[in-house]
Amino acid sequence: QVQLVESGGGSVQAGGSLRLSCAASGRTINYYAMGWFRQAPGKEREFVAGISRSGSSTQYSNSVKGRFTISSDNAKNTVYLQMNSLKPDDTAVYYCAADDKAIVSTRPRVWGKGILVTVSS
Repeated sequence: QVQLVESGGGSVQAGGSLRLSCAASGRTINYYAMGWFRQAPGKEREFVAGISRSGSSTQYSNSVKGRFTISSDNAKNTVYLQMNSLKPDDTAVYYCAADDKAIVSTRPRVWGKGILVTVSS
């Protein structure tokens, strides 16, 4: 089974950018659809972005569309989330996830431990 480790989180001011990385080990990511989810304080975990197992399609929540970009590097076995124009509402713990489906579902099979992103106004 694949293991996932997130990195790249931290604190940034509104309008700034961060790039999250999700390093996979144990199995190559091209066996999986990959995704990013987030959970803000007091809220349920929500889908942010996904990339299909083939890498040919991406999906985004309406709240991040146009600001966030998901990508993958099979050679590095890593998935990225480039986050631009960050807003305080983007503050959350971000989780990388892997799903053994063509497109990541709302309940992926494998989760990373999460990483905190804090956006200040």
